[in-house]
Amino acid sequence: MQKKSYTLIEIAEFLSAPLHGEKKCLIEGLATIQNAGPKKISFIDNPRYRKYLAATKAAAVIISPALLEECTTNAIVTENPYLAYAKLAQLFSYKQNTKRGIHPSAIIGKHCDIAASASIAPHAVIGDYVTVGENAVIGAGCVVGEHVSIGKNTFIYSNVSIYHHVKIGERVIIHSQAVIGSDGFGIAKDQEGWNKIPQLGGVIIEDDVEIGAGTTIDRGAIEDTWIKQGVKLDNQIQIGHNVIIGKHTVIAGCTGIAGSTTIGEYCMIGGGTGIGGHLNIVDHVSLTGMAMVTRSLDKPGVYSSGTGLQTNEAWRKSAVRFRQLDTFAERLNKLEKRLNQGDNS
Repeated sequence: MQKKSYTLIEIAEFLSAPLHGEKKCLIEGLATIQNAGPKKISFIDNPRYRKYLAATKAAAVIISPALLEECTTNAIVTENPYLAYAKLAQLFSYKQNTKRGIHPSAIIGKHCDIAASASIAPHAVIGDYVTVGENAVIGAGCVVGEHVSIGKNTFIYSNVSIYHHVKIGERVIIHSQAVIGSDGFGIAKDQEGWNKIPQLGGVIIEDDVEIGAGTTIDRGAIEDTWIKQGVKLDNQIQIGHNVIIGKHTVIAGCTGIAGSTTIGEYCMIGGGTGIGGHLNIVDHVSLTGMAMVTRSLDKPGVYSSGTGLQTNEAWRKSAVRFRQLDTFAERLNKLEKRLNQGDNS
């Protein structure tokens, strides 16, 4: 059974951070700084919450050294309170109970290699020639196609669909309703209409990747779509065929990435971003939310597009001015030519 409470000294040792206060103080969970009760621990990372520190009722807070003098309760001190909070949350997070073995209602194909420690939940359907590693979990109602490999300690939530010839690494998390390996959008036009292009590649998901609910990753047209180690994908993302996403890149929800685009390592992509096809984005690029990427990016940095929110009246005026830019530019060019020619009339 999961432990539900920890002493402050146990938490401090887990975080490898110094404790200022009562070692035996018992902590039963996490809470926000303004709403925490006497058996909760909180943290401050954003300066806007500093005003709540003096009056907090939390049993302890995780803070930076600069805030220690203002703290009126027990404190765990670290240079990165948000990272410490992220690690501590692992101790209190809900862990779903799973049973080893294959549920009687699951359907298992031929020539499968399923580890004895793996868990196959009710009504899962596993195709032929599937490999499932040690301690992997396949949730209720999942469908796994033929020739799929799933690495050890991977957790697949209920109702995930994994098409044929997909390779999934170790410690991967895939949330409900995700679809891995569906056909890419490949069509060719003739005089009568559109012809479907069979998608012959697969999908490779490397170790420690997390894939959000409702996210879809298309299989490659010829070569594989490739999601590299440590990538974190939010909910409802669309990844086109033959896309390559570099190690430890994070992508927020509702982003769409068209086919054959390569995204580098350690990139950060904001929600609602649209990325065109056949582009290359280098390492360490950050795209703010709702960015529209229509060209390759060959230099690291932060990129944005579009306009921020305005009142409708202000937006309408801006839209009119935007349509007038070509006229303004033409008039400006004519004026510059006249000035360069010495025409002062």
